[in-house]
Amino acid sequence: MENVFLVGPMGVGKTTVGKVLAAQLDLEFYDSDREIEEATGADIPWIFDVEGEAGFRLREIRMIDQLSTKKNIVLATGGGAVLAEENRNWLKARGIVVYLRATLAQQLERTGRDKTRPLLQTPDPVKKIKEIMEIREPLYLDVADIIVDTNSRNPRSVGKEVGRQINIYLSE
Repeated sequence: MENVFLVGPMGVGKTTVGKVLAAQLDLEFYDSDREIEEATGADIPWIFDVEGEAGFRLREIRMIDQLSTKKNIVLATGGGAVLAEENRNWLKARGIVVYLRATLAQQLERTGRDKTRPLLQTPDPVKKIKEIMEIREPLYLDVADIIVDTNSRNPRSVGKEVGRQINIYLSE
């Protein structure tokens, strides 16, 4: 196994599970959003404010291309990374893609009070998450080799389940 790429909506635990999984598999961990922030010297909300979502997505495409060419990594992608066809193609071609999934209620519980998520800064975050998922769910399913639910589960449990599913996937 060379690379594991985590996709899914905000609030499913991609970063937290990714760190656990990387430690379990003895791989290096990266988070595409954190890498974008480090490269630009600005946080994601600031990038959204100044460049808009389109500007951020261009930065994300470049970063995912760069990171996905590395070897022996676990990469937690941003929730919208699957929107770009290039990203989906690179992820599918360069590693095992794991879709971490959670219910709407679980996503809201985990993200509801988070002021650092630009797409949720709206009067009706429930409606916004539903709209986002209508667009992204088919893309997550299309790119995924493995699907793991994270509802009401701790990161270590999810990490073990992902590791188990990867072993099954690789033995097929």
